Amino acid sequence: MDKSTKQAQTKPQSAIAKHSQRDEQPMKTANVGEFAFGKENYRLMLIGLAFIAVGFLLMIGGGSSDPTKFNPEIFSFQRITLAPILILAGYVIEVFAIMKKPKD
Repeated sequence: MDKSTKQAQTKPQSAIAKHSQRDEQPMKTANVGEFAFGKENYRLMLIGLAFIAVGFLLMIGGGSSDPTKFNPEIFSFQRITLAPILILAGYVIEVFAIMKKPKD
């Protein structure tokens, strides 16, 4: 055998050896069968949902049964200030609950 045939034979073997070494490295796999969120994430989501629900409940009412009379209760602190703050806080909690990494 001459040098060129030996080099031709050794190159594919070295390429195969390099390829097999790459295959042996542990690959990151998806956690199959596990939930995307942890227990704390779900708890925070429920808290955020409760904030949103309470905010919308606080906005209910204040209307008048007689359409010709004005009821100033529609402009109360509860409906104008408190309820929207609770709703926005609920949405912020929801975003935080989704973005928070679950503990392993």
